[in-house]
Amino acid sequence: IKIEIMIETPESVLKIKNLAETAKNRLVAAHFGAYDYTASFGITAVHQYLKHDACNFARNVMQIAFSPLGIRLSDSVTTEMPVPIYKGENLSVQQIMENERVVRQAWRLHFNNVTHSLTNGFYQSWDLHPAQLVARYAAVYSFFLESFDEQATRLKSFLDKATKATMSGNQFDDAASANGLLNYFIRAVSCGALTGSEVLEATSLTVEELNSGSFAKIMEGRN
Repeated sequence: IKIEIMIETPESVLKIKNLAETAKNRLVAAHFGAYDYTASFGITAVHQYLKHDACNFARNVMQIAFSPLGIRLSDSVTTEMPVPIYKGENLSVQQIMENERVVRQAWRLHFNNVTHSLTNGFYQSWDLHPAQLVARYAAVYSFFLESFDEQATRLKSFLDKATKATMSGNQFDDAASANGLLNYFIRAVSCGALTGSEVLEATSLTVEELNSGSFAKIMEGRN
């Protein structure tokens, strides 16, 4: 039986390695609960948000403990819902405008939270309401598409440099940066923001090479 756990107390963060060791191969995912976690520190409701320093620390610990084990990580929720305040068909102009403002504000907050999660290496988080999917799709796709040209150019340059280094008997010493770029394309294809054909055309990388997950393996295969 596979299990997923919730990290939402200071005690669980301190014993996070023990949790992984105890669960052994059964543990497949770990979710962060920002609101229970911040409440346990006495943080007031107005300051309970995903970008709080306390949350950033907990997420970093989760990555240190779980990422090397291949355990999937999921960030916490946005509790402000993008739903209208006023219901019904006979609304005033002011009420309609207020409804639009509230929904857009909630979308923007969720967009920013999802983007923050992606920036920090958490590629999954929760949606509490179907209307939040609008902001999630916008955040995920813009995260990948806005930097596509730049990342493609950089990765293609790394591939060319590594090929020349191998052919001349020199060692390519920037593989870590190349793997970071590789992560970008793996995730972009996985979520559907990019297709394998688009990546191949822009970088010369095939889907099989992407799936290898390693710049070193790609270069070894090409040579």
